[in-house]
Amino acid sequence: MHYAHSFTRFSVLALGIAGALACGHAHAAAFQLKENSAKGLGRAFAGSTTAPGDASVVATNPASMRLLDGRQLQADLSAISFSAEFEKFGARHVGATGPGTGTPVSGGNGGDAGMIAPVPAAYFHVPFGAEDNMHFGMSLTAPFGFKTEYDSDWVGRYHGIKTDLKVVDLGAAFSYDVNPYVSFGASVFVEHLTIELSSAIDFGTAIYARPGGAQLGFRPGNADGTMTIEGDNNAWGFLLGTTLTPVEGTNLAFTYRSKVEHKITGGKANFDVPANAAAVLGLVAPGQYVDTSGRATLTLPAVFHFSITHAVNDRWSVMADLSRTAWSPAFDQVTVDFASNQPDAVLEFNYNDTTFGSIGTEYKLSDTVTLRAGVAYDETPTSYAHRDVRVPDVTRKWLSFGLGWTPSEKVEYNFGYTHLFTNDPAVNLVSPTGSTLQGRYDVGGDILAASINYKF
Repeated sequence: MHYAHSFTRFSVLALGIAGALACGHAHAAAFQLKENSAKGLGRAFAGSTTAPGDASVVATNPASMRLLDGRQLQADLSAISFSAEFEKFGARHVGATGPGTGTPVSGGNGGDAGMIAPVPAAYFHVPFGAEDNMHFGMSLTAPFGFKTEYDSDWVGRYHGIKTDLKVVDLGAAFSYDVNPYVSFGASVFVEHLTIELSSAIDFGTAIYARPGGAQLGFRPGNADGTMTIEGDNNAWGFLLGTTLTPVEGTNLAFTYRSKVEHKITGGKANFDVPANAAAVLGLVAPGQYVDTSGRATLTLPAVFHFSITHAVNDRWSVMADLSRTAWSPAFDQVTVDFASNQPDAVLEFNYNDTTFGSIGTEYKLSDTVTLRAGVAYDETPTSYAHRDVRVPDVTRKWLSFGLGWTPSEKVEYNFGYTHLFTNDPAVNLVSPTGSTLQGRYDVGGDILAASINYKF
């Protein structure tokens, strides 16, 4: 009775939104993306808002637009290649079992849930004013996003099959240079968020656990259904920054990006329920596990950022970045309200704030060729106690290299590459129907980026 009670009370829609929020191996804390600049990637994003000549500052710190040379357009494209393969524990820990019976759940390891994901970005900058001491810019970026997809019949299907979360920002920025050494900037952005995800539902276990369920022929795993969740929302946020040059050749920048509150009011949940299970559920859980809508508030976190770049000489520069993402309390819990008979669900995430730190260097090999390198430490907000199959997330270490080529005064090309070093994260989960999943992931990631900057 315990498992059936938990099953009928805990919303599948809530689980879906939880999985989307928790999706995690996006190469920054949780589903946060940093991949907005090929030039920055080559330095592991050290000096991301203080190194001269990168138009991505339009989106990350408008105050640093004074470090750009005139009117320009920049387009970046990053390709994130990541793998996430589930591996069962040893013979003493089967991958998944049914409640009480100890029956193994059928299915394989789900294949490689990872993918190659493109992340585009575009920037426009123009100075104006009597002395070009004011700047205007526009940007199109993807600050958050993630996707995983397992085989539909894998052993962890009750915990998640597909997760697809996309966030796109369209921003407008302005800055004012008090003098050549002090500038202030701000931007506002409209943010579009979409969610699509799916998972399996073990109706066989839910009905088997009820009185008379076994006599009706139900067993764990013999009456699987599926659910698919979709939702979207538009919201807005802002960014404030200042850039200081205390001595010639040294730039400091401080930035604050606001949290963004997305109120999803028209989320949709579609259910595929086997006919024999639907007949029973119509009697014991009327009005549940039917196509319905739901609402939830998802708050994307605020970010505090510090960056520094120091020119050692005309050819060599060193730089560093430090940022703090305020996942808590935004992701302590999320409450979901349903249009169907299912009660509200309060989802506990217990995300911790995270730190990203990097150091890098840049060397002008010639007037047309620049070499870059960097390392970074990228902390995860989740832990073994809260990690999900949609969240094979773990703290990462970055090793990055980059190359810049400037064939003319108007055109510049940049390339960046990063390899991520990770440990193998483990999961130990119990689904709403009581099935358990224990195992470990083999995860890995590489990022390749290219950009073109055109001055006009």
